Amino acid sequence: MENQSFYAIGLMSGTSLDGLDICYSKFIRNDSKWTFEILKCETIPYSFDWENNLKNAIHLSSEKLLELNSEYGFYLGEETQEFILENKITKLDLIASHGHTVFHQPKNKFTLQIGDGRAIKIKTNKTVVYDFRSQDVLLEGNGAPLVPIGDELLFSEFYACLNLGGFSNISLKRDGKRIAFDICPVNIILNDLALKLGKKYDENGDLARSGIIDYELLNELNQLKFYQENAPKSLGIEWINEQVLPLIKNQKSEDLLATFTEHSAIQIAKIFDEFEIKNVLITGGGTYNSYLIEKIKAKTKTEINIPSKEIIEYKEALIFAFMGVLRSLGLNNVLSSATGSLRDHSSGLIAN
Repeated sequence: MENQSFYAIGLMSGTSLDGLDICYSKFIRNDSKWTFEILKCETIPYSFDWENNLKNAIHLSSEKLLELNSEYGFYLGEETQEFILENKITKLDLIASHGHTVFHQPKNKFTLQIGDGRAIKIKTNKTVVYDFRSQDVLLEGNGAPLVPIGDELLFSEFYACLNLGGFSNISLKRDGKRIAFDICPVNIILNDLALKLGKKYDENGDLARSGIIDYELLNELNQLKFYQENAPKSLGIEWINEQVLPLIKNQKSEDLLATFTEHSAIQIAKIFDEFEIKNVLITGGGTYNSYLIEKIKAKTKTEINIPSKEIIEYKEALIFAFMGVLRSLGLNNVLSSATGSLRDHSSGLIAN
């Protein structure tokens, strides 16, 4: 088979609400081997209103949530169309949109990522693949993590891939299968604590570095039941609200940042050692938290690899673009070994 090329845009909005990641990439298929090239990428910070709307979506009535679903879809479409025009993009097979997660309750058979793909299609006049998680949840999976298909086919030179976003999640090969799971909260807590000190995030982990670790609280965090559960498993904002927030009230934010950074490092290093991970690729916004990275390195012998800025910041958007390509070809883009679903499958609704 001669090489086939596909051009796709991936859209990603994470739980940490940093903004909308847009990644335009080229994927080349040679038999069953895939390679990629990131051509253009950009993060569009959310306005105060959008950040507020998305943050509070969990509290909306059903009517208001449906309204926001459409409104956010049109917003995604407008921003993507502007990105296409600004970068003079002419080769584009599809747009793949993750949407923004509002509810994630796989045990109750539902997950909701807002941002109607049909609205994106209306604004861009391009094929749009969206709603990647719901089918997996209906197939008794966790609906997460989904990026392991990209780790498997695009980043196979690494023993494991760790993403430090709102939550930390990892994917790795185990007994010939790729497994993946969420490890612990990271930026979803750290950013919120930094906000209380007037910062959008804890740059380089400097605020945490200035705090004092509360070992009693650290022990309570490390004893949370989730950490004793077997993979596959995933975390959502509901778990944060129920299990974590009640523990971390009424303390100085610098000390909480120090304690929670230590907690995250302990949980991540524990997984590295438990699975005897030789080397790991680390991506996501948390990679820039040098204090967190130092803490992880100090607790494990695993070789830590930090890639280029483009891969650090856009790996998830890149992989959702790739998942869109796989879906358009009818190829499996979700691994049951990672999500716990009944079978591997090709997931995502298509608006064309």
